[in-house]
Order: sequence, then structure tokens, then C-alpha cells
Amino acid sequence: MSVDRANPEAPVISIGGDLAFTTVEPLRAEVDRALAERPSVIVLDFAQLLFIDSTGLAVIVHAWREGQHCGTTLRLRNIPRFLETILDITGVTGLLARPPAGPGVDHPGTGLPGRPVATT
Repeated sequence: MSVDRANPEAPVISIGGDLAFTTVEPLRAEVDRALAERPSVIVLDFAQLLFIDSTGLAVIVHAWREGQHCGTTLRLRNIPRFLETILDITGVTGLLARPPAGPGVDHPGTGLPGRPVATT
């Protein structure tokens, strides 16, 4: 895992290898650190991801849910086909397409590239 904070309003967390029960805690901690700064966007880059289990998926949902509370949009990029399938089957794709809730939030939620944003 690596973190690019060149743009403090949109840190990029790159995840590689396996995202599973035994490896997920550093990602969760990094997501929480990034959210504490209240950026407009957090980007999770999965270009080097090889495997994900339910605990890895739970961290993605955690990042989205906590982002909703502080007005931060979660964006996923370089999503491998296997992860896209998992996100679709579990319904997480629909969550990620929702914009952050709350007063004063003026940036649209984009969730996944190429997916429509829910308006309801």
C-alpha cells in the first residue's frame, strides 16, 4: 500500500496484493487518517490488487460510510474485473454512486467511473 498526498483535497491510496483479513488493518487505518483531514475526495486505486475477501470489502464500505458523515466522496479507480463483479453482486456499486449527504456539500458523488450517479 502507498499513499499519495500531493493533492491534500484528493489523497490517493494505492492497494496492491491481497486485501484480506490478515492484511486489511493498515488500509483501514490509512483511510481513517485520510478522512480525519476531511478531503473533498479519497481515491482508492486497485491497479495492483490481486485478491479481496469480505474484510477488504468491508473497508471499502467503511470508507464510503465514514466519508458520507464528513462530506468526502469515495472514488475507486483501476478496478479489476473480479472486484467490479464483487461490488455489483454485493450491491456496493449502488452505495458508491450516492453523493455524500449533509449541508454544505457541493461536490457530486461519482463513485465508480462510467456509472450514473443516483439522484434520489
